Amino acid sequence: MGVGPITADEIKLVLQLKRLPVEGGLFRQSYRSAATMSDGRPAGTGIYALFTDEPDSFSAMHRLDADELWHFYLGDAIEILMLRSDGSQETFVQGLDLRAGQLPQLLVPQGTWMGASLAPGGRYALIGCTMSPGFQSQGYEGGEREVLCETYPAAADRIVALTRPGSELGQPPEA
Repeated sequence: MGVGPITADEIKLVLQLKRLPVEGGLFRQSYRSAATMSDGRPAGTGIYALFTDEPDSFSAMHRLDADELWHFYLGDAIEILMLRSDGSQETFVQGLDLRAGQLPQLLVPQGTWMGASLAPGGRYALIGCTMSPGFQSQGYEGGEREVLCETYPAAADRIVALTRPGSELGQPPEA
């Protein structure tokens, strides 16, 4: 390891992060509960995720079948877009500058469309996500750009930036 602030490459190496297919960014599952729900789903899961200033490094628009709690660990702030079923939308800034209104934790309620990326000018951000009940790939639904833009026209520019062609077709791995 070098001297000075840690780099995104060092974080990737130390935490053994790999590319997350479909959703995007780098990740590693850090926790999977041994306890299970009646359907065999883990009672809880947790991941590390790293977003960098590379053009394709973002969390593509998606929604989950359980609440997801995002935790900010280090680096530059990220912006999280949430699109609600009532047609409203909101962008949250997650980071450690509490005086600037950044949030170190943020709940994404079950069924809420969301996507995230570095805030403009950022280099990298290390975050974590926990879910209870735990993540299962069949509970992930990728957002379709055209449908989301039609449903949430005020957020169309941000939706385009947070979608990839074909990302609604797959599901990320269980880890």
